[in-house]
Amino acid sequence: MKKIYLYPLWLRIWHLLNAILMILLFVSGISLHYADSSVISIGFSASMFVHNISGVILSLNYLFYFIFNLISGNYKHYLPKFKNFFKEILIQTRYYLIDIFDKEPHPFPANEKRKFNPLQRLGYLSIMYGMVPLVIITGWLLMFPSLTPDNLFGMGGVWPAAILHIISGFIISIFTLVHIYLGTTGHTLSDLYLGIVTGWHNTEEGYDIPDEENLKVLKKRVEKGKLLPTIFYNPISLTGSFVSIISFTIILFLIVLELFSETTNPYLGIFTFMVMPTILIIGIFLIFFGAFRENRILLRRSDKERRLPVLDLNNTKHQVATLIFTVSALLLIVFSGFGSFKAYEYSESDEFCGTVCHTVMEPEYTTYLNSPHSNVGCVQCHIGDGAGWFVKSKISGSYQVYAVLANVYPKPIPTPVENLRPAAETCERCHSPKHFYDEKKIVRDYYLSDEKNTHFNLEMLIKVGGGNVEVGNNSGIHWHMNLANEITYLTTDKERQEIPWVKSKSLITGKETVYQLQGFDVEKALASGKTMRKMDCIDCHNRPSHIYNPPDKVVNLVMSVNRINPEIPFIKSVAVQALESVHSTGEEAYKDINDYVWNFYKNKLPSIDNKLKNDINNAILQLSTIYSKNYFPKMKVSWKNHPNNIGHLYSKGCYRCHDGKHINPEGKVLTNDCNTCHTFRSEAFLNDSLRTVVINNDFIHPGGDDKNIKEQNCVVCHGAPKYRKKFLDNIGKR
Repeated sequence: MKKIYLYPLWLRIWHLLNAILMILLFVSGISLHYADSSVISIGFSASMFVHNISGVILSLNYLFYFIFNLISGNYKHYLPKFKNFFKEILIQTRYYLIDIFDKEPHPFPANEKRKFNPLQRLGYLSIMYGMVPLVIITGWLLMFPSLTPDNLFGMGGVWPAAILHIISGFIISIFTLVHIYLGTTGHTLSDLYLGIVTGWHNTEEGYDIPDEENLKVLKKRVEKGKLLPTIFYNPISLTGSFVSIISFTIILFLIVLELFSETTNPYLGIFTFMVMPTILIIGIFLIFFGAFRENRILLRRSDKERRLPVLDLNNTKHQVATLIFTVSALLLIVFSGFGSFKAYEYSESDEFCGTVCHTVMEPEYTTYLNSPHSNVGCVQCHIGDGAGWFVKSKISGSYQVYAVLANVYPKPIPTPVENLRPAAETCERCHSPKHFYDEKKIVRDYYLSDEKNTHFNLEMLIKVGGGNVEVGNNSGIHWHMNLANEITYLTTDKERQEIPWVKSKSLITGKETVYQLQGFDVEKALASGKTMRKMDCIDCHNRPSHIYNPPDKVVNLVMSVNRINPEIPFIKSVAVQALESVHSTGEEAYKDINDYVWNFYKNKLPSIDNKLKNDINNAILQLSTIYSKNYFPKMKVSWKNHPNNIGHLYSKGCYRCHDGKHINPEGKVLTNDCNTCHTFRSEAFLNDSLRTVVINNDFIHPGGDDKNIKEQNCVVCHGAPKYRKKFLDNIGKR
């Protein structure tokens, strides 16, 4: 036994501080994950403080280590030797697993030129120059989320950073535990620990024997003790074994993490049930591919006839290999079944659909959560029951994954969705078209864009109708869905907003009636590739969940419930214009809205009392919330390019066909009479508590009963710019 000086003072100081920090980070990290659990007594705030401070110190400590490691030349001890690399790894692994318990001498005792054995070199290199920098970088990104990219392969940058931080932290924790255990494998339990404290290491006799000479002796020892056939001892199979063991361990860790976590992480499921199992399968493939390749090499060297490996159960090595293979196969089958089910379950979840591709699906997921169907799963509408549509969706999803990863997805995502499953197989599972619905009372509050935000109230009855011809009720708006009629139409645009030709067919008499725009040539349109479509629920209810509200509509709503004080002068006009003028997101959007509103009032009303200032600030907060739920500049999504076909105020909707311009061969016009679908009960202006009610079946526009206004479709003035034909000079007449 001889003492040699291996650990300089700077390295010992770094090692001690690093050990303390690792313990603090491990404990505080676990506490952060389970801060709401009764198992962990450390509070979230305290854990966060300890974790952040320890992380900052660890970063500085690592920088100190990196610089001194470079200056002193200590880094050379971490570099693996590629010659005989796998053989040495195999020998050292066998020593830790078997030979150490038989009190065999260490195969690679430490010396001044070789401080670490081959396995230590590989481990320290991976941890100190791989995992530790990764955990530090991702830790800083989590401390300062603004530094993360907005879009990383279609995902929000914070979540991938969080997952990588967890996985790298887990690997470092496992390494630390193994490191602590191996620290007890010296000549005594405390021998190696004393060495890192004093700097002096007790090494074995023969520590200075050259590696090549030492390796010859060791190879003979290993050959005698091989548990598996020789063909499995090759670089490819050993790499596959390493990959499989590491990935399987990480999968188990992530499963446990998910089971005990009270919150879900959208990317945790991807790593646990999709990414890591794929890596595990690759590792298993490498094991057998390496063995197959090694068998061919051995046959070629021996000039024997090519043949498959022979299984001889009388051979001890073959028995061990068979046992390992059988147990591994059973475990793989069990975990594959569990993992496949979890992968299927997760891929069908709303979180997967809406949050994994964060930037791409953010508009759809945000509006879905605020929609009437927020408790209905995405797949229930987009896929439905049955294996056929499930397979179709996954095939379609494969390209979508590619589009996100390659950043070639369209902005905005085009609608309507092509090849969407028929509404009869999805919507009608809950909504039966056979039922007749009575008239529905609708009360709407509007505020004009004048100084007083004049309050206008409209009350009407919507003739929903519908029903089954067998019971005689077959009228109203849902007549279009009546089982006695079939509506077919031809559209000239992908958005289905231009419908120049429509056909109604009675399923009882077989009579067909065609209405079309004058001069439209349906045969020419069909020859150019336009197609017919049978009308179903989605043609009118095209935005049952993903609703992007026009600013005029949603501002009217929040003012009617006093979330924005209607007494603020010009607030209706300013609010709508502010929402339409902003093109940013997050805090920047709030700032832009705030600047726009206050710039208006500072110029228009320079003297504002404190109460009004508070009301304006509250209005700005409300507008920011409205904006975040309806405007998504990164995806170029808003109400302007996603029209809602219900109604006809902000989009063409009903007027796609009922515009008074579709005529049948007999000269009959497809009606656009307001009273066909609704009956106006009352219109009222509410000024200073004075209510004036006008009862009339003919709608009177708030701007006056102007003939030009009356003959225009609503969308001309109220719709998105691409539907407008003219603008009114005075917005107060809207």
